[in-house]
Amino acid sequence: AAVSLFGAFAETTGLEKVGLNIADPVVFVGLLVGGALPFIFSSVSLRAVSRAAGRIIEEVRTQFRIPGVMEGTRPPDYARVVTICTVAAQKELIGLTLLAILTPLAVGFILKQAALGAFLAGIIVTGQLLAVFMATSGGAWDNAKKKIEDGYYGGKGSEEHKASVVCDTVGDPLKDTSGPALNPMIKVINLVSLIFAPLILKFADQPLISSAGGILIALVIGLVVWQGKKEGAFSTLQVRA
Repeated sequence: AAVSLFGAFAETTGLEKVGLNIADPVVFVGLLVGGALPFIFSSVSLRAVSRAAGRIIEEVRTQFRIPGVMEGTRPPDYARVVTICTVAAQKELIGLTLLAILTPLAVGFILKQAALGAFLAGIIVTGQLLAVFMATSGGAWDNAKKKIEDGYYGGKGSEEHKASVVCDTVGDPLKDTSGPALNPMIKVINLVSLIFAPLILKFADQPLISSAGGILIALVIGLVVWQGKKEGAFSTLQVRA
């Protein structure tokens, strides 16, 4: 689907006739930005998972201190934990959505349509390889712990098992969050580029307007990435444990 959308974009902007000259510095910059975006997107999504997990752990520990919960004489507040998880998921999704929608617009308005075409090509090539890597490596790390717990390589309590717990902690978000999220990200970015291609072509001859709009969008993207890079409470909670 992403390749089809890229082909439609190339046809709409006329790139299929003139081609992409990656020797052009502007086009090459677009290619580099496209190749880097899947890694940025994955980093933001992993930190989002860490922050959400930290909030849930904090709430669970708070409820453990309520008299009767640990003894089983009083039921815990399950609804509050579910609410925290739902609100955190929706809140963290805003930044990822803005990143996927605004980045192609910034590239298109600032660097023009040829660089945007190279940007899309870079995302498709890097994103699909990174998604496969995360899904397979995350699954392997996750199942390594299960195999050791079945009695292989020393079994539970061994040094190998302790290392596999770390693998499981890292592997789960890779195979369940970042890897699967890259596929819709690639499609959304290609679709947004195709939808806004006529607008980008319209303002291609008005560099002042297009550059101003692109810079404004780029600032919003920078703010989103900065917010997404904030450390969650998960590592602090682990130390306190």
